[in-house]
Amino acid sequence: MFPVQPGELQSLAAQYFWPFVRVLALVAAAPVLGHRAVPARLKVGLALLLTALVAPLLPPSPPLDAPGALLLLAQQLLVGIALGIVMQVAFAATALAGDAIGLQMGLSFATFVDPQHSGQTPMLGTFFVLLATLVFFAIDGHLVLLAALVESFAHLPVSAELPAASSWRTLVGWGGELFRIGLHLALPVLAAMLATNIALGVLMRAAPQLNLFAVGFPIALVVGLAMLALLVPYLGAPLQDVLEQGLRAAMR
Repeated sequence: MFPVQPGELQSLAAQYFWPFVRVLALVAAAPVLGHRAVPARLKVGLALLLTALVAPLLPPSPPLDAPGALLLLAQQLLVGIALGIVMQVAFAATALAGDAIGLQMGLSFATFVDPQHSGQTPMLGTFFVLLATLVFFAIDGHLVLLAALVESFAHLPVSAELPAASSWRTLVGWGGELFRIGLHLALPVLAAMLATNIALGVLMRAAPQLNLFAVGFPIALVVGLAMLALLVPYLGAPLQDVLEQGLRAAMR
């Protein structure tokens, strides 16, 4: 038998505990892995597996009873959650594009129960998120996100120091891109719907006896669905660009 000293057990536990907190925070905040449909046991098991692969490659970590243990815990949580939030912004931008299109088409009432948010979710926004999820896996975005996690241990090692202010500015600036990206994705359909609404306004002005709701809603719906049918085959490249921007932000 090989005698094991208590100090060795403590250092071994610290070597795995601190990276585990960061990995688990990322898994909980990531857009696909953090979904409520993914069981909590699977999230914890995946975090344990990733920690077992990453922890042996890291330098020795501070002990669990270090004076700044609470700061260490906060640092690991903040870094993991920040990496997940960066990708959540990219997916939220696609959902915003779908919601804006549905609102202009008159489909804002078309909702269904989303277990992730425990409420009603617009149909088109969820459809765009599903498309973004398919593109995310197609470009191996999950692997790039895990690579960013591993790189974070080199640039932000386990210590009591919080990330620099520039890192938080990058995160805040990327969050501000949400509305710009969502508008760019929805712009073709929004432009067509604006032209349709202008034409309907002129028509109602020329023939006031026409019922706006009886005529305008079917026309807006047909035009919106036709534009979506034309737009969806070309959404792959813009969605890939959005997700790659999110991954680059995560790497920063």
